[in-house]
Amino acid sequence: MADLSRRRVFTGAVALAGAATIGLNPVAAAQATRQRTGAQHSPSLNFGDYPVVARVRARRALEHLRVLSDKIGPRIAGTEGELRAKDYIARVLRDLRYQVTLQPFKIADKFLGSVRVGKDTWQTGSSPQGLQDATREGVVIDVGDGSAIPADVTGKIVFIAAVTNVADAYLTAAQRGAAAVLLGRIGADPLRRLSAFSPTLPTPVTIPVLGLAQVQAERLRARLAKGTVTVKVSSVQHKNLTSYNVIAERPATFHNPDNKVVMVTAHYDSVPGSPGANDDGSGTVLCLELARVLRYLPTNKAIRFALWGSEEYGLIGSRHYVSQLSEPDIKRITGTFQNDMVATAYDPAHIYWLLSVDGANNATTQAVAAAAKRLGYEPRTKGPVARGSSDHVPFHEKGVPAANFSWRGEGGLALLEPTYHTPEDTIADNISLERLQVSLELIGAAAYDLLRH
Repeated sequence: MADLSRRRVFTGAVALAGAATIGLNPVAAAQATRQRTGAQHSPSLNFGDYPVVARVRARRALEHLRVLSDKIGPRIAGTEGELRAKDYIARVLRDLRYQVTLQPFKIADKFLGSVRVGKDTWQTGSSPQGLQDATREGVVIDVGDGSAIPADVTGKIVFIAAVTNVADAYLTAAQRGAAAVLLGRIGADPLRRLSAFSPTLPTPVTIPVLGLAQVQAERLRARLAKGTVTVKVSSVQHKNLTSYNVIAERPATFHNPDNKVVMVTAHYDSVPGSPGANDDGSGTVLCLELARVLRYLPTNKAIRFALWGSEEYGLIGSRHYVSQLSEPDIKRITGTFQNDMVATAYDPAHIYWLLSVDGANNATTQAVAAAAKRLGYEPRTKGPVARGSSDHVPFHEKGVPAANFSWRGEGGLALLEPTYHTPEDTIADNISLERLQVSLELIGAAAYDLLRH
Protein backbone atom coordinates (compact mmCIF):
# COMPACT_ATOMS: atom_id res chain seq x y z
CA MET A 1 0.00 0.00 0.00
CA ALA A 2 2.86 2.37 0.81
CA ASP A 3 4.44 1.70 -2.61
CA LEU A 4 1.11 2.33 -4.33
CA SER A 5 0.67 5.59 -2.44
CA ARG A 6 4.17 6.69 -3.36
CA ARG A 7 3.55 5.90 -7.03
CA ARG A 8 0.34 7.96 -6.96
CA VAL A 9 2.19 10.90 -5.43
CA PHE A 10 4.90 10.52 -8.04
CA THR A 11 2.39 10.36 -10.88
CA GLY A 12 0.69 13.47 -9.57
CA ALA A 13 4.00 15.31 -9.36
CA VAL A 14 4.82 14.36 -12.92
CA ALA A 15 1.37 15.51 -13.98
CA LEU A 16 1.98 18.89 -12.41
CA ALA A 17 5.38 19.10 -14.08
CA GLY A 18 3.82 18.14 -17.38
CA ALA A 19 1.05 20.69 -17.01
CA ALA A 20 3.53 23.40 -16.17
CA THR A 21 5.63 22.42 -19.13
CA ILE A 22 3.11 21.89 -21.91
CA GLY A 23 -0.39 22.39 -20.59
CA LEU A 24 -0.11 26.15 -20.72
CA ASN A 25 2.09 26.28 -23.80
CA PRO A 26 0.38 25.32 -27.07
CA VAL A 27 3.63 25.54 -29.02
CA ALA A 28 5.35 23.08 -26.67
CA ALA A 29 2.32 20.80 -26.72
CA ALA A 30 2.39 20.72 -30.51
CA GLN A 31 6.11 19.95 -30.39
CA ALA A 32 5.46 16.97 -28.12
CA THR A 33 2.58 15.48 -30.08
CA ARG A 34 3.58 16.12 -33.69
CA GLN A 35 4.43 13.20 -35.98
CA ARG A 36 8.19 12.85 -36.33
CA THR A 37 10.17 12.90 -39.58
CA GLY A 38 10.53 9.32 -40.76
CA ALA A 39 7.95 8.05 -38.28
CA GLN A 40 5.36 5.45 -39.24
CA HIS A 41 2.81 6.84 -36.81
CA SER A 42 2.07 9.73 -34.50
CA PRO A 43 3.68 9.52 -31.08
CA SER A 44 2.00 7.57 -28.30
CA LEU A 45 3.71 9.12 -25.30
CA ASN A 46 3.58 8.04 -21.70
CA PHE A 47 3.08 10.91 -19.32
CA GLY A 48 6.71 11.00 -18.29
CA ASP A 49 7.68 11.70 -21.91
CA TYR A 50 5.77 14.97 -22.11
CA PRO A 51 7.88 17.21 -19.85
CA VAL A 52 11.02 16.01 -21.65
CA VAL A 53 9.94 15.90 -25.29
CA ALA A 54 8.09 19.19 -25.06
CA ARG A 55 11.11 21.06 -23.72
CA VAL A 56 14.28 19.74 -25.35
CA ARG A 57 15.53 22.00 -28.11
CA ALA A 58 18.36 21.27 -30.51
CA ARG A 59 18.77 25.01 -31.08
CA ARG A 60 19.52 25.54 -27.40
CA ALA A 61 22.12 22.79 -27.56
CA LEU A 62 23.57 24.47 -30.65
CA GLU A 63 24.34 27.58 -28.59
CA HIS A 64 26.71 25.48 -26.46
CA LEU A 65 28.19 23.85 -29.55
CA ARG A 66 29.05 27.24 -31.03
CA VAL A 67 31.19 27.88 -27.96
CA LEU A 68 32.88 24.47 -27.96
CA SER A 69 33.41 24.00 -31.69
CA ASP A 70 33.49 27.49 -33.20
CA LYS A 71 34.95 29.58 -30.37
CA ILE A 72 37.24 27.12 -28.55
CA GLY A 73 37.89 24.80 -31.50
CA PRO A 74 40.13 21.73 -31.19
CA ARG A 75 40.07 20.33 -27.65
CA ILE A 76 43.15 18.14 -27.43
CA ALA A 77 43.48 16.21 -24.17
CA GLY A 78 45.22 18.22 -21.47
CA THR A 79 45.89 21.27 -23.65
CA GLU A 80 44.39 24.75 -23.45
CA GLY A 81 41.43 23.90 -25.69
CA GLU A 82 40.28 21.00 -23.54
CA LEU A 83 40.81 22.98 -20.33
CA ARG A 84 38.73 25.88 -21.64
CA ALA A 85 35.99 23.44 -22.61
CA LYS A 86 36.13 21.86 -19.14
CA ASP A 87 35.66 25.24 -17.50
CA TYR A 88 32.74 26.13 -19.79
CA ILE A 89 30.94 22.80 -19.22
CA ALA A 90 31.41 23.01 -15.45
CA ARG A 91 30.09 26.58 -15.38
CA VAL A 92 26.96 25.67 -17.36
CA LEU A 93 26.20 22.73 -15.07
CA ARG A 94 26.81 24.75 -11.91
CA ASP A 95 24.47 27.45 -13.20
CA LEU A 96 21.85 24.69 -13.57
CA ARG A 97 22.30 23.93 -9.85
CA TYR A 98 24.00 20.56 -10.22
CA GLN A 99 26.62 19.33 -7.78
CA VAL A 100 29.70 19.53 -10.01
CA THR A 101 32.96 17.68 -9.39
CA LEU A 102 36.12 17.96 -11.46
CA GLN A 103 38.11 14.72 -11.55
CA PRO A 104 41.73 15.26 -12.66
CA PHE A 105 44.06 12.60 -14.05
CA LYS A 106 47.55 12.73 -15.55
CA ILE A 107 48.06 12.00 -19.25
CA ALA A 108 50.94 11.62 -21.68
CA ASP A 109 52.67 14.50 -23.50
CA LYS A 110 51.06 15.73 -26.70
CA PHE A 111 52.99 16.71 -29.84
CA LEU A 112 51.18 19.37 -31.84
CA GLY A 113 52.05 21.77 -34.62
CA SER A 114 50.63 24.79 -36.36
CA VAL A 115 50.90 26.20 -39.85
CA ARG A 116 50.30 29.89 -40.41
CA VAL A 117 49.23 30.56 -44.00
CA GLY A 118 48.29 34.18 -44.63
CA LYS A 119 45.54 34.96 -42.11
CA ASP A 120 44.77 31.28 -41.45
CA THR A 121 46.30 29.07 -38.78
CA TRP A 122 45.91 25.30 -39.02
CA GLN A 123 46.48 23.00 -36.09
CA THR A 124 48.39 19.84 -37.03
CA GLY A 125 50.27 17.03 -35.38
CA SER A 126 54.02 17.17 -34.84
CA SER A 127 56.50 14.30 -34.88
CA PRO A 128 58.02 13.36 -31.49
CA GLN A 129 61.20 12.48 -33.43
CA GLY A 130 61.42 15.97 -34.94
CA LEU A 131 62.53 19.23 -33.35
CA GLN A 132 60.11 20.47 -30.70
CA ASP A 133 59.30 23.94 -29.35
CA ALA A 134 60.57 25.48 -32.57
CA THR A 135 59.26 27.96 -35.13
CA ARG A 136 60.42 28.15 -38.73
CA GLU A 137 59.33 30.48 -41.52
CA GLY A 138 60.02 30.05 -45.20
CA VAL A 139 58.83 29.56 -48.73
CA VAL A 140 57.00 26.31 -49.37
CA ILE A 141 58.33 23.95 -52.03
CA ASP A 142 55.97 21.19 -53.14
CA VAL A 143 57.95 18.04 -53.95
CA GLY A 144 54.94 15.84 -54.63
CA ASP A 145 55.43 12.35 -53.24
CA GLY A 146 59.03 13.12 -52.24
CA SER A 147 60.63 10.85 -54.82
CA ALA A 148 62.47 13.76 -56.51
CA ILE A 149 63.60 16.30 -53.92
CA PRO A 150 65.99 19.02 -55.29
CA ALA A 151 69.62 18.75 -54.22
CA ASP A 152 69.42 22.00 -52.27
CA VAL A 153 66.31 23.02 -50.33
CA THR A 154 68.13 25.13 -47.76
CA GLY A 155 65.73 27.26 -45.72
CA LYS A 156 62.68 25.95 -47.56
CA ILE A 157 59.56 24.43 -46.02
CA VAL A 158 59.36 21.14 -47.90
CA PHE A 159 55.83 19.89 -48.54
CA ILE A 160 55.36 16.18 -49.32
CA ALA A 161 51.90 14.74 -49.94
CA ALA A 162 50.64 11.73 -51.86
CA VAL A 163 48.36 8.71 -51.65
CA THR A 164 51.38 6.45 -51.21
CA ASN A 165 53.54 6.27 -48.08
CA VAL A 166 55.78 9.35 -47.96
CA ALA A 167 57.28 8.79 -44.52
CA ASP A 168 60.91 8.24 -45.62
CA ALA A 169 61.19 11.34 -47.84
CA TYR A 170 61.37 13.62 -44.77
CA LEU A 171 64.94 12.42 -44.07
CA THR A 172 66.20 13.37 -47.54
CA ALA A 173 64.59 16.81 -47.18
CA ALA A 174 66.28 17.31 -43.79
CA GLN A 175 69.67 16.22 -45.13
CA ARG A 176 69.36 18.70 -48.02
CA GLY A 177 68.77 21.71 -45.78
CA ALA A 178 65.00 21.96 -45.29
CA ALA A 179 63.92 24.27 -42.46
CA ALA A 180 60.88 22.10 -41.80
CA VAL A 181 58.87 19.34 -43.45
CA LEU A 182 55.11 19.19 -43.91
CA LEU A 183 53.82 15.67 -44.49
CA GLY A 184 50.35 15.56 -46.03
CA ARG A 185 48.00 12.61 -46.14
CA ILE A 186 45.84 12.06 -49.23
CA GLY A 187 43.28 9.27 -48.96
CA ALA A 188 42.76 6.87 -51.83
CA ASP A 189 39.08 6.43 -50.92
CA PRO A 190 36.82 9.45 -51.55
CA LEU A 191 34.66 8.37 -48.58
CA ARG A 192 37.56 8.66 -46.16
CA ARG A 193 39.10 12.05 -45.47
CA LEU A 194 42.30 11.75 -43.42
CA SER A 195 43.06 13.56 -40.19
CA ALA A 196 46.08 15.49 -38.91
CA PHE A 197 48.69 13.23 -37.31
CA SER A 198 51.96 13.12 -35.37
CA PRO A 199 54.35 11.29 -37.73
CA THR A 200 56.45 8.49 -36.31
CA LEU A 201 59.91 8.83 -37.87
CA PRO A 202 62.37 5.90 -38.05
CA THR A 203 65.31 8.34 -37.87
CA PRO A 204 65.12 11.48 -35.68
CA VAL A 205 65.86 14.84 -37.31
CA THR A 206 66.65 18.30 -35.95
CA ILE A 207 63.89 20.14 -37.81
CA PRO A 208 60.12 20.26 -37.18
CA VAL A 209 58.14 17.59 -39.06
CA LEU A 210 54.40 18.21 -39.04
CA GLY A 211 51.53 15.95 -40.10
CA LEU A 212 48.75 17.70 -42.04
CA ALA A 213 45.18 16.57 -42.49
CA GLN A 214 44.04 15.83 -46.03
CA VAL A 215 42.01 19.02 -46.33
CA GLN A 216 45.00 21.08 -45.13
CA ALA A 217 47.25 19.44 -47.72
CA GLU A 218 44.68 20.10 -50.44
CA ARG A 219 44.27 23.73 -49.43
CA LEU A 220 48.02 24.29 -49.33
CA ARG A 221 48.43 22.72 -52.76
CA ALA A 222 45.63 24.94 -54.11
CA ARG A 223 47.41 28.05 -52.79
CA LEU A 224 50.68 26.92 -54.33
CA ALA A 225 48.96 26.54 -57.69
CA LYS A 226 48.35 30.31 -57.60
CA GLY A 227 51.90 31.32 -56.79
CA THR A 228 54.57 31.52 -54.09
CA VAL A 229 53.45 30.70 -50.55
CA THR A 230 55.31 31.60 -47.38
CA VAL A 231 54.30 29.90 -44.13
CA LYS A 232 55.29 29.94 -40.50
CA VAL A 233 55.34 26.51 -38.86
CA SER A 234 55.64 25.71 -35.17
CA SER A 235 56.05 22.49 -33.22
CA VAL A 236 55.23 22.19 -29.53
CA GLN A 237 55.60 19.39 -27.02
CA HIS A 238 52.91 19.81 -24.36
CA LYS A 239 54.29 18.37 -21.11
CA ASN A 240 53.03 17.49 -17.63
CA LEU A 241 49.42 17.40 -18.77
CA THR A 242 46.28 16.93 -16.70
CA SER A 243 42.90 16.11 -18.21
CA TYR A 244 39.59 16.26 -16.38
CA ASN A 245 36.26 14.51 -16.17
CA VAL A 246 33.35 16.81 -15.36
CA ILE A 247 30.78 15.06 -13.17
CA ALA A 248 27.43 16.69 -12.34
CA GLU A 249 24.80 15.10 -10.14
CA ARG A 250 21.32 15.86 -8.88
CA PRO A 251 19.87 13.64 -6.14
CA ALA A 252 16.61 11.75 -6.44
CA THR A 253 13.46 13.70 -5.61
CA PHE A 254 11.89 10.79 -3.74
CA HIS A 255 13.32 8.34 -1.24
CA ASN A 256 16.12 6.37 -2.91
CA PRO A 257 17.13 3.74 -0.34
CA ASP A 258 19.52 1.91 -2.69
CA ASN A 259 21.13 5.16 -3.91
CA LYS A 260 20.45 4.21 -7.52
CA VAL A 261 21.71 6.50 -10.27
CA VAL A 262 21.25 6.87 -14.03
CA MET A 263 24.16 8.28 -16.04
CA VAL A 264 24.09 10.30 -19.29
CA THR A 265 27.57 10.76 -20.73
CA ALA A 266 29.73 12.00 -23.63
CA HIS A 267 33.36 12.96 -24.26
CA TYR A 268 34.28 16.59 -24.85
CA ASP A 269 37.82 16.31 -26.26
CA SER A 270 38.67 16.12 -29.97
CA VAL A 271 41.58 15.06 -32.18
CA PRO A 272 44.34 17.41 -33.46
CA GLY A 273 43.12 19.88 -36.04
CA SER A 274 39.46 19.07 -35.58
CA PRO A 275 36.91 21.39 -33.95
CA GLY A 276 34.98 18.20 -33.13
CA ALA A 277 31.48 19.49 -33.81
CA ASN A 278 29.94 16.04 -34.17
CA ASP A 279 32.73 14.05 -32.49
CA ASP A 280 31.86 14.66 -29.77
CA GLY A 281 30.69 18.20 -29.32
CA SER A 282 27.25 16.91 -30.27
CA GLY A 283 27.13 14.38 -27.42
CA THR A 284 28.46 16.97 -25.00
CA VAL A 285 25.79 19.55 -25.79
CA LEU A 286 23.12 16.84 -25.71
CA CYS A 287 24.15 16.29 -22.08
CA LEU A 288 24.03 20.00 -21.32
CA GLU A 289 20.57 20.42 -22.85
CA LEU A 290 19.20 17.36 -21.05
CA ALA A 291 20.71 18.66 -17.81
CA ARG A 292 18.61 21.80 -18.30
CA VAL A 293 15.43 19.88 -19.02
CA LEU A 294 15.77 17.22 -16.30
CA ARG A 295 17.03 19.41 -13.46
CA TYR A 296 13.64 19.96 -11.76
CA LEU A 297 11.69 16.89 -12.84
CA PRO A 298 10.75 14.43 -10.06
CA THR A 299 12.77 11.19 -10.03
CA ASN A 300 13.16 8.02 -8.00
CA LYS A 301 16.88 7.85 -8.81
CA ALA A 302 19.74 10.32 -8.95
CA ILE A 303 20.74 11.72 -12.33
CA ARG A 304 24.45 12.00 -13.09
CA PHE A 305 25.98 13.63 -16.15
CA ALA A 306 29.60 12.80 -16.96
CA LEU A 307 31.66 14.57 -19.60
CA TRP A 308 34.85 12.65 -20.26
CA GLY A 309 38.28 14.07 -20.99
CA SER A 310 40.89 12.33 -23.13
CA GLU A 311 38.58 9.84 -24.84
CA GLU A 312 40.38 10.14 -28.15
CA TYR A 313 43.59 8.67 -26.71
CA GLY A 314 42.02 5.43 -25.50
CA LEU A 315 38.93 6.13 -23.32
CA ILE A 316 41.32 7.42 -20.67
CA GLY A 317 38.85 9.62 -18.80
CA SER A 318 36.04 7.09 -18.51
CA ARG A 319 38.47 4.29 -17.61
CA HIS A 320 39.93 6.46 -14.87
CA TYR A 321 36.45 7.25 -13.54
CA VAL A 322 35.34 3.62 -13.44
CA SER A 323 38.61 2.54 -11.83
CA GLN A 324 37.87 4.88 -8.91
CA LEU A 325 34.42 3.44 -8.22
CA SER A 326 33.93 0.99 -5.39
CA GLU A 327 31.97 -2.19 -5.99
CA PRO A 328 28.88 -0.75 -4.22
CA ASP A 329 29.18 2.42 -6.34
CA ILE A 330 29.23 0.34 -9.51
CA LYS A 331 26.15 -1.63 -8.45
CA ARG A 332 24.21 1.58 -7.88
CA ILE A 333 24.37 2.54 -11.57
CA THR A 334 21.13 1.47 -13.27
CA GLY A 335 22.39 2.41 -16.72
CA THR A 336 24.89 4.54 -18.64
CA PHE A 337 23.76 6.25 -21.86
CA GLN A 338 26.93 7.17 -23.80
CA ASN A 339 26.34 9.67 -26.62
CA ASP A 340 29.06 9.82 -29.26
CA MET A 341 28.48 11.51 -32.63
CA VAL A 342 24.75 12.16 -32.35
CA ALA A 343 24.14 14.90 -34.94
CA THR A 344 25.98 14.29 -38.22
CA ALA A 345 24.52 15.87 -41.35
CA TYR A 346 26.09 13.18 -43.57
CA ASP A 347 23.17 11.80 -45.60
CA PRO A 348 24.11 8.08 -45.60
CA ALA A 349 24.44 8.12 -41.79
CA HIS A 350 20.66 8.02 -41.46
CA ILE A 351 20.34 5.26 -38.87
CA TYR A 352 20.36 5.81 -35.13
CA TRP A 353 22.28 2.84 -33.76
CA LEU A 354 21.97 1.20 -30.36
CA LEU A 355 25.50 -0.09 -29.76
CA SER A 356 26.24 -2.35 -26.80
CA VAL A 357 29.66 -3.94 -26.39
CA ASP A 358 28.36 -7.51 -26.68
CA GLY A 359 25.43 -6.78 -28.99
CA ALA A 360 22.95 -7.78 -26.28
CA ASN A 361 20.05 -5.80 -24.92
CA ASN A 362 20.41 -4.11 -21.55
CA ALA A 363 18.52 -1.47 -19.57
CA THR A 364 19.79 1.40 -21.74
CA THR A 365 19.16 -0.15 -25.17
CA GLN A 366 15.75 -1.37 -24.05
CA ALA A 367 14.84 2.09 -22.75
CA VAL A 368 15.90 3.80 -25.99
CA ALA A 369 14.12 1.21 -28.14
CA ALA A 370 10.95 1.67 -26.09
CA ALA A 371 11.23 5.46 -26.37
CA ALA A 372 11.71 5.17 -30.15
CA LYS A 373 8.52 3.12 -30.38
CA ARG A 374 6.53 5.60 -28.30
CA LEU A 375 7.85 8.59 -30.23
CA GLY A 376 7.41 6.99 -33.64
CA TYR A 377 11.16 6.93 -34.36
CA GLU A 378 11.38 3.14 -34.44
CA PRO A 379 11.99 2.89 -38.23
CA ARG A 380 15.07 5.10 -37.87
CA THR A 381 16.72 2.96 -35.19
CA LYS A 382 18.62 -0.33 -35.31
CA GLY A 383 20.17 -2.55 -32.71
CA PRO A 384 21.41 -3.47 -30.37
CA VAL A 385 24.49 -4.54 -32.28
CA ALA A 386 27.99 -5.19 -30.99
CA ARG A 387 30.40 -2.27 -30.94
CA GLY A 388 32.92 -0.88 -28.49
CA SER A 389 35.25 2.06 -29.19
CA SER A 390 33.52 4.55 -26.90
CA ASP A 391 33.11 5.33 -23.23
CA HIS A 392 30.42 2.72 -22.56
CA VAL A 393 33.14 0.04 -22.67
CA PRO A 394 34.61 0.52 -19.15
CA PHE A 395 31.10 0.36 -17.67
CA HIS A 396 30.24 -2.80 -19.57
CA GLU A 397 33.45 -4.40 -18.34
CA LYS A 398 32.24 -3.86 -14.77
CA GLY A 399 28.79 -5.27 -15.44
CA VAL A 400 26.97 -1.93 -15.69
CA PRO A 401 24.18 -1.77 -18.31
CA ALA A 402 25.65 0.61 -20.87
CA ALA A 403 25.54 1.41 -24.58
CA ASN A 404 26.71 3.97 -27.09
CA PHE A 405 24.14 5.78 -29.22
CA SER A 406 25.20 7.22 -32.56
CA TRP A 407 24.09 8.15 -36.10
CA ARG A 408 25.86 5.99 -38.70
CA GLY A 409 25.35 4.31 -42.05
CA GLU A 410 24.88 0.61 -42.75
CA GLY A 411 28.23 -0.76 -43.84
CA GLY A 412 31.91 -0.20 -44.52
CA LEU A 413 33.16 3.36 -44.42
CA ALA A 414 29.59 4.60 -44.81
CA LEU A 415 29.25 3.90 -41.09
CA LEU A 416 31.00 7.21 -40.47
CA GLU A 417 30.95 10.54 -42.26
CA PRO A 418 33.99 11.29 -44.48
CA THR A 419 34.79 14.31 -42.29
CA TYR A 420 35.22 12.13 -39.18
CA HIS A 421 38.28 13.29 -37.18
CA THR A 422 39.13 16.05 -39.66
CA PRO A 423 39.17 19.87 -39.69
CA GLU A 424 35.92 19.62 -41.64
CA ASP A 425 33.99 18.32 -38.62
CA THR A 426 32.37 21.72 -38.18
CA ILE A 427 28.88 22.94 -37.35
CA ALA A 428 28.47 24.29 -40.88
CA ASP A 429 29.61 21.10 -42.62
CA ASN A 430 28.58 18.30 -40.28
CA ILE A 431 25.72 19.11 -37.91
CA SER A 432 22.05 18.31 -38.47
CA LEU A 433 19.71 20.04 -36.04
CA GLU A 434 16.99 17.56 -36.96
CA ARG A 435 19.12 14.55 -36.01
CA LEU A 436 20.31 16.28 -32.85
CA GLN A 437 16.65 16.84 -31.91
CA VAL A 438 15.89 13.15 -32.43
CA SER A 439 18.86 12.19 -30.25
CA LEU A 440 17.75 14.59 -27.51
CA GLU A 441 14.23 13.24 -27.48
CA LEU A 442 15.25 9.57 -27.49
CA ILE A 443 17.89 9.82 -24.78
CA GLY A 444 15.84 12.26 -22.74
CA ALA A 445 12.71 10.09 -22.79
CA ALA A 446 14.69 6.88 -22.19
CA ALA A 447 16.79 8.27 -19.34
CA TYR A 448 13.77 9.83 -17.64
CA ASP A 449 11.91 6.53 -17.88
CA LEU A 450 14.74 4.81 -15.98
CA LEU A 451 14.88 7.68 -13.50
CA ARG A 452 11.19 7.31 -12.71
CA HIS A 453 11.07 3.53 -12.22
